[in-house]
Amino acid sequence: MSPECEVHVRFCPPPPELRRYFTTFYLVEATVADGGVISDYLLPEWANLRIHAGSRPEAATLSGAAIAGTAFPVTGPSSQAVRFTIGSTRMWGIGLLPLGWAKFVAAPAADFADGLLDGFAHPAFADFRALADTLFGEAPDPEAELARITKYFRERADGLVPEEPRIVAIHAALVDPETAAVAQLVERAGISQRTVERICRRAFGFPPKKLLRRQRFMRSLSQFMLDPSLKWIGAIDGHYHDQAQFVRDCRQFMGMTPSQYAALPKPLIGAIMRERDRMAGSAAQTLDGPEGPSGSR
Repeated sequence: MSPECEVHVRFCPPPPELRRYFTTFYLVEATVADGGVISDYLLPEWANLRIHAGSRPEAATLSGAAIAGTAFPVTGPSSQAVRFTIGSTRMWGIGLLPLGWAKFVAAPAADFADGLLDGFAHPAFADFRALADTLFGEAPDPEAELARITKYFRERADGLVPEEPRIVAIHAALVDPETAAVAQLVERAGISQRTVERICRRAFGFPPKKLLRRQRFMRSLSQFMLDPSLKWIGAIDGHYHDQAQFVRDCRQFMGMTPSQYAALPKPLIGAIMRERDRMAGSAAQTLDGPEGPSGSR
């Protein structure tokens, strides 16, 4: 049995001039009873920078990537659940939308897909180390910490992102529940399939077909997480042919069956998704459009 864990979550919309780059800035404060640790799973998501004060996570992906001991873990765009263990901690998360990756990271997102990295060690994230080093003061101060994050990215937000309109068009088509096939995505984006695939590699991390499958799965999983009374059959997205197809996707993206995941404790992610839906209008980062969460505007 997991120890008791008290969780406080705060989602902060970036200022208007930064919203096209980020999902949200978010603060998680977790206190685990008796100095213990808890385990949970990160769900498939866009890339994230996470900066910790207190316990540091141990984490691993289904494909075997692992990280431990750093106060600045980075997750690339993901199509796999990430199992993590952590004790009491304060953590600021910075969720990068595809346009934000293209703006602030000078490497293709596909090179970091389903990756776990030490932001202090990997050269691709060297520009963020000054923020990670200076984010926390001697005492917790959420307002000052948020101001440091906002100031840091405001100072680096000048200039256009190459192919920005195309990235935005692909993103808008991707998150539309009516977009079910790559051909529809290409038509909605108004560019060639080859261009869509190239831009998806640079900014999104995965081929279009996999991105669409991830969207379909995350719409279903988010619905279940917010209202487990629906049972899985009531939460499954309408684009699934049948429940067996959903089970296959769950095995690929989560490494387990829906019933196995439903039975697991979710001490952090459950609280985070409920608060995110309440404050930001969507329970998961992958459901955010190119202007960030619908509830944060």
